[in-house]
Amino acid sequence: MAELFGTDGVRARINTGPMTAEVVVRLALAAGRWFADHNDRPSNARPIVVIGKDTRISGYMLESAMVAGFTSIGLDCRLLGPVPTPAVAHLTRSLRAELGVMISASHNPYHDNGIKLFGPDGFKLDDEIEAEISALAAGSIELADAPDVGRARRMLDSVGRYVEFAKSTLPGRTRLDGLKLVVDCANGAAYRTAPDTLYELGAKIVPLAVSPDGFNINENCGAVHPQTMATAVVAHGADAGICLDGDADRLIMADETGAIIDGDQILGCLALAMQERGKLANAAVVGTLMSNRGLETRLGAAGIALRRAAVGDRYILEKMRQEGLNLGGEPSGHVLMTDFARSGDGLLTALQMLTLLKTSGKKASALFNSFVPSPQRLENLQGIDPAVLYDENLQRDLAKIEASLNGNGRILVRPSGTETLVRVMVEANNEQLLNEVMTALILRIKAEVK
Repeated sequence: MAELFGTDGVRARINTGPMTAEVVVRLALAAGRWFADHNDRPSNARPIVVIGKDTRISGYMLESAMVAGFTSIGLDCRLLGPVPTPAVAHLTRSLRAELGVMISASHNPYHDNGIKLFGPDGFKLDDEIEAEISALAAGSIELADAPDVGRARRMLDSVGRYVEFAKSTLPGRTRLDGLKLVVDCANGAAYRTAPDTLYELGAKIVPLAVSPDGFNINENCGAVHPQTMATAVVAHGADAGICLDGDADRLIMADETGAIIDGDQILGCLALAMQERGKLANAAVVGTLMSNRGLETRLGAAGIALRRAAVGDRYILEKMRQEGLNLGGEPSGHVLMTDFARSGDGLLTALQMLTLLKTSGKKASALFNSFVPSPQRLENLQGIDPAVLYDENLQRDLAKIEASLNGNGRILVRPSGTETLVRVMVEANNEQLLNEVMTALILRIKAEVK
């Protein structure tokens, strides 16, 4: 069996590759075996795994496959139903479970699905553990004796537990009364948790994409299509807008004018506020190779260093833990605040931003636009095998194109970690130079395709 895990768990089109019931049962058997063998519970107590999912129609199939595998090993399953990825991370710790599972393909369309695993500490698994689980899945796996087969039951209060946790992250008796908010839940995992939390905190809510049918997750809504939310902000005269993705671990916002506020702007806003309050650890934050140079400049002027990690929230978190930092994020809207959570959490990030908005007395347009971005453009090149990027001649030509910027910008060409495509980013001091360089890059990469 091939290596199962990619850069963010296991992901594929349903009923292809690793997203078949057969392979998912094997994955659950292997993960269950690994954690059953590495737990410190008394011998008469079965290990526990919590399983959450988003709203994709295939979630039922994958959930059943996971339960079959885990109970065969002797693990007890707690089924959370549709909840955000960060709720799984939180409840894994809260319930003292050995393992947490989120069934979701995040921002991808309904026909994809995926599996993310969390350890008992609420963090995503290390690469080494994922490799060991993959190796176990390829071999013979010892099953439990008949009396030791695990049980499965649904938790009816998982949404309420997470909502109360989310509210508990706000300081003191903070309320959001007086704020009118558009909330786009992407027809995904947060379709109940986000509106419920914000309503209970006193905000007036205009909900969007809160009617999942198994097929409409992320369809022209959510964090990958924020313009729907932004348009509604202006139409309803709202103070701000919130966009989550399918599993609600990322956040994109809009100010009262309908201007989109991406993850870089959110990261800048939070960093500056935390620095002012003396809450920013070691006067530094972690971004990625994609983070805008304008953010780096603005933070530097405030005495805050921007550390860059590889693209992906797991690499951000890894660098944060290495350097003792408590804030990181990427332009796509993954923001990690380790004072509150062990994973990216779109709702918790929104609550922190809305608290700043409420207490500052400013308009969102004045508060949320934390820096002037450098011109940046991102293109996704479909139908190109990412392996072409390893060609030495191509790499040499890409370096020459970047050198032509004369220090007035930068380029980043990389394979997607979750989809079959090549991502091309260009940053430059002006739009004309940016467009010229982007055109040259795309033509050169496409010329490599035979």
